[in-house]
This record gives sequence, structure tokens and C-alpha cells, in this order.
Amino acid sequence: MGAFFFQLVLEKILKSIVVKKRGENPSLTHDLVKLSSEAEINLTEEQKRDFKEITSYNIEARYDDIKLSFYKKATKEYAKKWAIKCKEYYLWLKEL
Repeated sequence: MGAFFFQLVLEKILKSIVVKKRGENPSLTHDLVKLSSEAEINLTEEQKRDFKEITSYNIEARYDDIKLSFYKKATKEYAKKWAIKCKEYYLWLKEL
């Protein structure tokens, strides 16, 4: 469940950056890479990979047929790694 909230926080902050920079509503998407583009943020390839992984939390947390595979993937080590990364991305985006 925590992974879903990581994704949600990053999605909302990216959408707020779009509004601030462009003065318009962002597209109706959960895709963090697409939202970064709309926010005129140039991501590195590593950041794009990370944002794609984090975006998957939104989908995987909502649909029962794939929750089990995500549950198996989300070991304690996996969750700790991604919690740290998400916090770092949040702080970075907040500074923008």
C-alpha cells in the first residue's frame, strides 16, 4: 500500500509543477515520465527508468489480478530501496 502513496505523492507534485510553469491543467494520467515532460523537466535515463517503475505502483496497487505479483516483488529490501528513492525524488521535485 505504501508504494501506491509514493506514486501518488510524486504524481501530485509533478501536476502542481505543470500548473505553476504552464498555467494549465496537466493531462489526466498517472505516468510520471509523461508528467515530467509536461512539467518541462528533463529526466536522465535512470530517472526515466525509476519513474516508470514508480508509475507501476499506481496500476499494481489498484487491480486485483496483478496485486499478487507485485506483493511477491515487494520484499522488505525492495520497499526500503524504493522508499528512499521516492523520498529523494520528492525532495528534488519540491525544490523545482
